Amino acid sequence: MVAASLFHTSHAKRGARIDVRNVTHRFALRGEALPVLDDISLTIEPGEFVALLGPSGCGKSTLLRLVAGLDAPAQGVIHADGETVTGPDPSRVVVFQDPTLFPWRTVRDNVALGPQAQRAQRDAAKRIDAALELVGLSAFAKAFPHQLSGGMAQRAALARALVNDPQLLVLDEPFGKLDSLTRIRMQSELVRLWQAENFSVLLVTHDVEEALFVANRVIVLSERPARIVSQVRNDAPYPRHRDDPDLVRLRREVLALLGLDT
Repeated sequence: MVAASLFHTSHAKRGARIDVRNVTHRFALRGEALPVLDDISLTIEPGEFVALLGPSGCGKSTLLRLVAGLDAPAQGVIHADGETVTGPDPSRVVVFQDPTLFPWRTVRDNVALGPQAQRAQRDAAKRIDAALELVGLSAFAKAFPHQLSGGMAQRAALARALVNDPQLLVLDEPFGKLDSLTRIRMQSELVRLWQAENFSVLLVTHDVEEALFVANRVIVLSERPARIVSQVRNDAPYPRHRDDPDLVRLRREVLALLGLDT
């Protein structure tokens, strides 16, 4: 087992605080405004793990992109640790459903992209090695993406994110294309990484069980334009067990909020 934290000696929470205030967003579609988000307000506390659930196409990934600074909201404001989010920042790292590894680069070279882009060569080698060790890929550092399984490729993508020492990890259906057994293993791996590194997490998922297995809080969104229907707190201790009666009860509650309780 890897040491509790390879980047930090302190266990104090250092994740970002995210404040989304009255955010409304729309897309221009053939000259008309397509509403996507409707007056969304929420806070992610430092070190908190928050999952977004909602119907397909409701605006979950749009909200994620706004928080990451990849797009700007039409109305409202988003703050990260009190500073207005105006664009991407290395402290907020996004991991998408597809690992998007460069096929001509080894695993290690893919993980090294962040430090190279930031020209942060000092201690970069140690940080890259630490990130690979954290996700269990040290033995595959010289492998190429085509030599990895789906779960290993996604772990490489997580290492590429973690090497930047993020304060917020933004995850857009990161395990959506994995087989069910690999997905279950990766959910546990993600929780372990979060507990080790103390960053904040915002996860978009369609999987109710996944949201309840990993997150402290599940935010349920309506059909587009998305509004917050409910925020479900999950105080079950880790490690969690999928047949825990409390998780089963919360699953029924969330499914009812999504209109799937029949």
